[in-house]
Amino acid sequence: MRHLLSTRDLTRDQAIHILDVAEDMADVQTREVKKLPTLRGKTVVNLFFEDSTRTRISFEAAAKRLSADVITFSAKGSSVSKGESLKDTAQTLAAMGADGVVIRHHASGAPQVLAQSDWIDAGVVNAGDGTHEHPTQALLDAFTMRRRLHPGSSRGKDLDGVRVVIVGDILHSRVARSNLWLLRTLGAEVTFVAPATLVPFGVGSWPAAVSFDLDETLRSIRPDVLMMLRIQSERMNAAYFPNAREYARQWGLDDERLTALGPDSIVMHPGPMNRGLEISAAAADSAQSTVLEQVANGVSIRMAVLYLLLSGEREALA
Repeated sequence: MRHLLSTRDLTRDQAIHILDVAEDMADVQTREVKKLPTLRGKTVVNLFFEDSTRTRISFEAAAKRLSADVITFSAKGSSVSKGESLKDTAQTLAAMGADGVVIRHHASGAPQVLAQSDWIDAGVVNAGDGTHEHPTQALLDAFTMRRRLHPGSSRGKDLDGVRVVIVGDILHSRVARSNLWLLRTLGAEVTFVAPATLVPFGVGSWPAAVSFDLDETLRSIRPDVLMMLRIQSERMNAAYFPNAREYARQWGLDDERLTALGPDSIVMHPGPMNRGLEISAAAADSAQSTVLEQVANGVSIRMAVLYLLLSGEREALA
């Protein structure tokens, strides 16, 4: 595999290999000197056509800790805002000698277009494309689940039989899609919970159960993992639910629902969180929450992906 565009493309062995390499990268983070010389002389370009803070910073940290040269390219204030096309931008990066391109784009499929073109000869990592996919987020989520559910012995492990409930704005969520494909590959059972208006068309053909009642789902499934999604109001041009208070009452993780969860269940959120809407402050800050672990694990996963794509180890993902 020359690029990472979708979790749907990953086999079980490939996914577990990435997670295992990320374990090695996480070990590096505990050292006094948190750098490896692995990608010295390589150039990684962060090409962000869409606003991001944590994903961009996480990829920057990952590349720098592997000793790569990093160029961060933001569409705002660049030639893109003056009408430059993706092709022109890619050819400019090729002329600069980019070895890897991390791309976030508002259009679903843009990373695939870049990867399949002859505009640039570089490994392409999808950092989020429209409402399509966000593969490294799913990988870091799976990594976090694996470490919490298999403490001290997670290497080589899958998530066979783990019950995962993903709640919220499924319709606009590339995180939900990437998590579904990866979690199913790793053996987990996935249930989506959302208002009917926030369930994608055709979801019946996806390998996930669908529910509209969070309380009933928590009672019947007793999930190992409860993942709350951000309400993406910036992608909404219609009223998908009556108001924020009603949404929080029916589909938010409040203190009462947190108490009802099993003590071994973990609570996840890809961030940024809307506290009081999708998740209460107590739930976000509880011992069951993995929100900060997800941020730290994101660097380890992205180090693993960049290492495998750019260090000559691509054969391991072939």
